[in-house]
This record gives sequence, structure tokens and C-alpha cells, in this order.
Amino acid sequence: MPSLSDTTVRGAKPRERPYKLFDERGLYLLVTPTGGRLWRLKYRVHGREKLISLGAYPAINPLASTRSRLMAQAVLPLPLPTSRRSRTVRARN
Repeated sequence: MPSLSDTTVRGAKPRERPYKLFDERGLYLLVTPTGGRLWRLKYRVHGREKLISLGAYPAINPLASTRSRLMAQAVLPLPLPTSRRSRTVRARN
């Protein structure tokens, strides 16, 4: 079950600077000053932080974002370039 509910995401108001609402295991919602709500996934490879964009709310709701995170974590260990991994994750949705 995602820790960010649909009500919490819907109620996220834009601020002067972008801010993050964290869910779990690297998944977070980036709220932009223009009101955009973007799902992102942070992960590490060889100690370096990487980032994958999973989509925008409301097209991707909190439950779908959690599913995308689970699929991404299954694909991330594969030895593919990052851009191909991102396309693989999106194609599975």
C-alpha cells in the first residue's frame, strides 16, 4: 500500500520552489511551482545516484506509481544503459 494517498497528492499545492513528497524506497512526487506533479524514482548504481521519471499525476496515480517502482526495481539490476531501462519500465506499464 502506498504511503502517499490520492488525497494527499491532490492536495499538494505549488510553492515558490519545487518540493518532494516522499513515498517509499526512493519513490517520490515532485511538485513544481507551476503545479505539475511528477513521479520520480531515485536509486543508486555503484554508489552514484540515478533518477528515473515514471510519469505525471493524474495519469499515474499513487498505486500505479508503486507498481512502476516495483517493476523498475526488477529491471534495474539488468546491465542495460539507463535510457533503455527507462523505456523498458514504461513499456511494461
